[in-house]
Amino acid sequence: MTQRVAVVTGAGSGIGRAVALALAEGGAQVAVADLDPDSAAATAELGARLHPYRVDVADPESVDALRTGVEERLGAATVLVNCAGWDRTAPFLEATADFAAKVVAINYLGPVHTCRAFLPGMIDAGGGKIVNVASDAGRVGSSGETVYAGAKGGVIALTKSIAREMARHSINVNCVCPGPTDTPLFAAQDERLKEALIKAIPFRRLARPEEIAAAVLFFASDAASFVTGQVLSVSGGLTMAG
Repeated sequence: MTQRVAVVTGAGSGIGRAVALALAEGGAQVAVADLDPDSAAATAELGARLHPYRVDVADPESVDALRTGVEERLGAATVLVNCAGWDRTAPFLEATADFAAKVVAINYLGPVHTCRAFLPGMIDAGGGKIVNVASDAGRVGSSGETVYAGAKGGVIALTKSIAREMARHSINVNCVCPGPTDTPLFAAQDERLKEALIKAIPFRRLARPEEIAAAVLFFASDAASFVTGQVLSVSGGLTMAG
């Protein structure tokens, strides 16, 4: 990753923070982008190659401002990792229109906006890597997360479609689907739901954010130079979808 510029959204905590640290340890200059500027700053304090930015991925103007800020300070980004996400567990019939709109705006349209903003720079640079962090909920469904699962399923399809369009520009686009992971978002779930999920995982434990980051780092590296349009589950065997 030496001499590369990477952008990681949702990098203020959890998986996003672990990804940002992994990329920086690999030698990249990393734009740590998060809705919460304090969280972004806290991540950036963990390494010299980490640079904090505020972004609202649901707002195209905010995403464009992020791109401009990164290009002015660090140069054109050739690695983009979409980690920003949000959800709240509840039965589908309790999901309001406003709730559904927020879930889709962050989890699906967020990657749409960031890919649209950063792809032209990658094309001009002669190549790049995009890794979208979706969820196994988008592959096999998840009770209590129906709208979220639909949005993440959209991210999977988005990944494959952009991969097809961008292959001629030497841009690899892949997707990592975490299973239950030890993050602040998971910690906020109902205790009974958390216990049930952990029992269902063959390894009988949650994933560590660093384990998800390792899969992201593979896709972002030259080790995956001939891999595009692929989806990798990191779920401890919870899901074994074909």
